[in-house]
Amino acid sequence: MLNVKKLPRVFIHTENGEKLRLEDPNDSLSPEGVCNHFSNLYAILTTAKIVGPEIRNDVQEFEFVSTIGTKG
Repeated sequence: MLNVKKLPRVFIHTENGEKLRLEDPNDSLSPEGVCNHFSNLYAILTTAKIVGPEIRNDVQEFEFVSTIGTKG
């Protein structure tokens, strides 16, 4: 029999070259909703794009990537 379980989500934000691991505030929020939630603490997230999910160690990792200061 196949056993299915929901993988927890973690959101990664890089600030000053340091990766910050942000825990999921509410699993019913979309990744965009989580980004909006954390934009209250990290203003740069208001223009971030979301990359992922990538599965690592039975966790879904999403990364918030800032679009400010990049060309193209």
